[in-house]
Amino acid sequence: MKTLIETIVSALVDHPDAVVVTVKEEADRIVYVLSVHKEDMGKVIGKQGRVAKAIRTVVYAAGSSQQKKIYLEISE
Repeated sequence: MKTLIETIVSALVDHPDAVVVTVKEEADRIVYVLSVHKEDMGKVIGKQGRVAKAIRTVVYAAGSSQQKKIYLEISE
């Protein structure tokens, strides 16, 4: 899942080397924290959050086979 997020986001940003995904696994959920370069935040979020929503939709669909709830957070 981590590589899926990195692959999708790296294609969107100007600084693909600054894309970092960390995983926080808890008892009932998995949280993926996406960190990108400051200048690329707008590209990852998109107009009215459309790009971020699309990324989340793909991640949630890919993780639907797991027993835990999946979350994607975007941070600087």
